Amino acid sequence: MEKLNGYIEHIIYKNEENSYAVLVVVPEGLLPEEVEEALDDASAITCVGIFPGITEGVNVEMEGEYVTHVNYGMQFKMTRFATVAPKGIEEIKRYLGSGAIKGIGPALAVRIVKKFKADTFRVMEEEPERLAEVKGISERMAMDIADQMIAKRDLREAMMFLAQYGINNNLSVKIYQEYGPDLYKVIQENPYKMAEDISGVGFKIADEIASRIGIRTDSEFRVRSGILYVLLQATLNGHTYLPKDELLMEAFELLRVDQEYIEANLMNMAIDKKVVIKGDAVYAYAFYYMESTTAQLLLGLDAEYHVADELIDQAIHVIELEEDMELDVRQREAVHGAVQHGVFVLTGGPGTGKTTTIRAIIKYFEREGKDIFLAAPTGRAAKRMSEATGYEARTVHRMLEVNGKSENPEGDVDTDTSFFQRNEHNPLETDVIIVDEVSMVDITLMYALLRAVPGGTRLILVGDVNQLPSVGPGNVLRDIIASNRFSVVRLEKIFRQATQSDIVVNAHKIQRGEPVTIDNKSKDFFFMERPDADHIISVVIQLVQEKLPKYVGASTNDIQILTPTRKGLLGVERLNKILQQYLNPPADGKNEREFGDRIFREGDKVMQIKNNYQIEWEIQGKYRIPVDKGTGVFNGDMGIVREINDYSSSMWIEYDEGKMVEYPYKQVDELEHAYAVTIHKSQGSEYPAVVIPLLPGPSMLMNRNLIYTAITRAKQCCMLVGDKNVFDHMVNNTNQAQRYSGLCDRLNPVV
Repeated sequence: MEKLNGYIEHIIYKNEENSYAVLVVVPEGLLPEEVEEALDDASAITCVGIFPGITEGVNVEMEGEYVTHVNYGMQFKMTRFATVAPKGIEEIKRYLGSGAIKGIGPALAVRIVKKFKADTFRVMEEEPERLAEVKGISERMAMDIADQMIAKRDLREAMMFLAQYGINNNLSVKIYQEYGPDLYKVIQENPYKMAEDISGVGFKIADEIASRIGIRTDSEFRVRSGILYVLLQATLNGHTYLPKDELLMEAFELLRVDQEYIEANLMNMAIDKKVVIKGDAVYAYAFYYMESTTAQLLLGLDAEYHVADELIDQAIHVIELEEDMELDVRQREAVHGAVQHGVFVLTGGPGTGKTTTIRAIIKYFEREGKDIFLAAPTGRAAKRMSEATGYEARTVHRMLEVNGKSENPEGDVDTDTSFFQRNEHNPLETDVIIVDEVSMVDITLMYALLRAVPGGTRLILVGDVNQLPSVGPGNVLRDIIASNRFSVVRLEKIFRQATQSDIVVNAHKIQRGEPVTIDNKSKDFFFMERPDADHIISVVIQLVQEKLPKYVGASTNDIQILTPTRKGLLGVERLNKILQQYLNPPADGKNEREFGDRIFREGDKVMQIKNNYQIEWEIQGKYRIPVDKGTGVFNGDMGIVREINDYSSSMWIEYDEGKMVEYPYKQVDELEHAYAVTIHKSQGSEYPAVVIPLLPGPSMLMNRNLIYTAITRAKQCCMLVGDKNVFDHMVNNTNQAQRYSGLCDRLNPVV
């Protein structure tokens, strides 16, 4: 085991989730001879490892080993480290001048140390008023510096304390901010409280801490926290609640304590309003509140507007003449429904005229002098809506005005709803709201939207109910339709122009469970049978790199590979690593940077994998001068890596509409490669061509809805590659993983 002592000159990269960092350390003392020979500059050495709570300018003592990285040369791989208080005057000066203390720069650091010398830190902590003796420091600033010194010391001690329990830097800061010095009491008495109070501290982290300090496995704190953990894990699978028996069984598997004892604690949690029990359904309180409030708001909006059918028909006739369109019976019925009802739902598959119907509805309200907002859940879906209707459409997030600050007053669950400036206190100011791709909308987003819609506003919801449900919890569109409480029109007729597309025709055949003819005589729907993963991947690369861009007149980045799974031989993770090698290989002048087991390279196609409400974007004009700015990049947004800059330790990503976003290296964990994405992640998007690799997979996953959703993402060409038996199985498999949601019941309360 080698030792390395020195101070941290620069932090190149830091992952806030797990505290993995790449540091430049200036060593103190001599380095091993073989290490000096291998370094270009022996005055600094790159160190890698898990460094919770580390900052620039800090002195460290480390143990580990010197390794040679294939791309970055000699590095020190740290296995153990400790921070060391600055001792000499130069070390104190260097630490204060590093920016570790807000308000103190290099020049001021020199003046402070010149005044107090080796006694500097003691003065700053014990006699801070004396700092005002230094030119440039007021009494108020002196006290602020003292507060920072004490807070940093306390935070550093807290982080080192929490690190022994495996808690990373990011969570340590959250815990300290929540409890301050009381965190030690919380951890000793009830670490499960952290799982309720702090987003990101889950039951398993709390349980690990509890086991280390000797808390009993049948502790009431543990059982209650375990029940809440099971309910919140269920939301990751799309559920808003769990049946009581299923909850008790899963809680028993997790906790391994008597089920009667679990049930007794469940009843107490209901009394304390931590959970809600409705019949056989058990909710985390926040999700019951969202579901019941969503139902109340929808029913409250659904006013009847007494507009004569004859007047609507006359307006439709004029619109048809002016817009050179002809509506069929169902489309006319849809216009009537939108005009005469406060809440109206339009559903239908591809080629059934949803876009034409939306245009007619817009034209009707425009003639009436109404203000109209158009929105969709994702940027790509909003862009498609704009192109199809000729009117500006925004994401729901942007319409609700993301503010990037969360106060989350609703309870223990972070529902993201408090990130919006538009709500019941600051409602949207419009007469009509049309939301497309509502199958993607989960209960949290629908709740946030409805909070901002005032009474008297018409809400028109459009979507394909046969697509996959939302990634987030709930079954919003299906539940609204199934409730039979609202005006709903289903478009089923495939229009003549759409019948020329086998993508559209086959999608409808799949939805009806009819056999699909695959003879490769089509112009836009093909199946290439290949026996195994390696052959499939070879064909996929050839299609994306050579064949399809020419065939559909698009770039390689416009062709999207859609796969059912993240893991496995044809999963997203494996495919992206292989595809990057072929579609964006290393080249001179093309910067790249390694983060853990991933390499990002200029030109890479990437996807944002979590909502980030605070991050800023800008649209740049000539000479990169910003011409528009905003905040927020959301889960599923795709972009291209335009610049990797080691000097600024950041990457620039270009998203749709030319939105440029700068990611500091520490935020790169919010991105992943997107040459291939899961079919779920493709919802709301449309691509010139899609390639779908198919091999056998889990039966509950490989179903009709999944293959239907994948195929309907293709605009000009759909290529399936793999095992035809798998395709046939998916078409015939109507089984779906059951999704527990109660919005339909909340819309039809039992009197």
